[in-house]
Amino acid sequence: MPRKSGGQASRNGLFAVIKLDGFRKLWIGQIFSQLADKFYIVLMVYLIAQYWVGNTPQGNEALAEMAAAIRMNFETRAQKITLLATGIYIANTIPAMFLGTFAGVGADRWPKKRVMIASNGLRALLVIFTPICLLSGPNWMGLSWGYWALLGMTFLESVLTQFFAPAEQAAIPLLVPRENLLAANSLYQATSMGATIVGFALGEPILRLLRQMFLAIGIDGGEFLLLPLCYGIAAISISTISLKENLTTKSKNNVLSEIGDALNVLKQRPRVRGAMLHLVLLYSLLAALYVLSISLASSINELGPTQFGTLLAMSGLGMALGAVFIAQIGHSFSRRKLTSTGLGTITWTLVLLGQLKGSLGFTLMLCAVLGVGAALVAIPAQTTLQEDTPEEQRGKVFGLQNNFINIALSVPLVIAGTLVSSYGLIPVLWLLAGLALIAALLEQPWKHC
Repeated sequence: MPRKSGGQASRNGLFAVIKLDGFRKLWIGQIFSQLADKFYIVLMVYLIAQYWVGNTPQGNEALAEMAAAIRMNFETRAQKITLLATGIYIANTIPAMFLGTFAGVGADRWPKKRVMIASNGLRALLVIFTPICLLSGPNWMGLSWGYWALLGMTFLESVLTQFFAPAEQAAIPLLVPRENLLAANSLYQATSMGATIVGFALGEPILRLLRQMFLAIGIDGGEFLLLPLCYGIAAISISTISLKENLTTKSKNNVLSEIGDALNVLKQRPRVRGAMLHLVLLYSLLAALYVLSISLASSINELGPTQFGTLLAMSGLGMALGAVFIAQIGHSFSRRKLTSTGLGTITWTLVLLGQLKGSLGFTLMLCAVLGVGAALVAIPAQTTLQEDTPEEQRGKVFGLQNNFINIALSVPLVIAGTLVSSYGLIPVLWLLAGLALIAALLEQPWKHC
């Protein structure tokens, strides 16, 4: 693909897509919605630590029995918090693994703007009831009814999120010209990583700050306003978008038949199928690295196993930097070369991580480079899905994508942990590097596009 001129690249860069009024409003909605999703998990862990860990001998006895059932250590306060937080994670993950495709059908049948507004608005309304869960009441299995209510709330919150995601992805091509899609997805990727880092790193300090601010004026519970505020801003921003779309509300097909239509798109369109496979492979690698980062951090004297989040944050920073790079000059390269370069980068960083483990500086640098490689794979693949999927099938395909990705994020967690325990860190890193290398060679980057 020929290189584009500086003027043409600037018309396809970050500033060009930010100037698009409809996309800018959708982007703002995405930022606050994703921040709220991360703040939600932080709030749940915060409440568990404050209200359900160590308060009653009966509760501790029940927790000890639960820990024994899953062979989990139960000695420190952190382990007790982890046990209860695991319930929150499971409640949040189940809808993500199974409901995405059904939600995608709804995104094609119903107005996408209304789906996104309703998702954020209902989530804002749902989390308003969080303080009620802290009221005293009956216990079940040795734990307060409020904890079980939070599990139910988390499940419903995740269900609503599944409807937002495919509608949002399907709306981007309706708001952004084809030549700007790569930059738009780059911006989304960068802000998604930023929201993850900010949400998880600053969530608890922000909650504590809000609590102190409202206590200073005599109001208790100020921390509970953060989530409704973020979801509310997202809903308001999206409500001002002017979105024209073609709906399939007159379809007489049932839901399962429409899911079959999404699978047919993958079967009949090799570019869409290839992009989906790249995303599934990428997120499988990232999920495995989530487990491996604990072992990597353990090998570094300055970190230790509990500081594995530092390595993940560096990978997130690398993905954000890679996204900015692609937004500005990605149009100068073919998608095939971007993808193969990204997979090749991941291959070599995985190999080097095993050889240079124990060195803080090199490990942090390699994690950042790995993040750049991940961006080179994810953004072209997502852009290809948006460009080559028929408009009337986008919601279903993106819902299917969410299903595949969430499964790809879950299954490797178990497999990677088992392999590391059995064979050690370096062989598993080499195995992952081999998978990335095979995928890079299958792209045949030496061919002209």
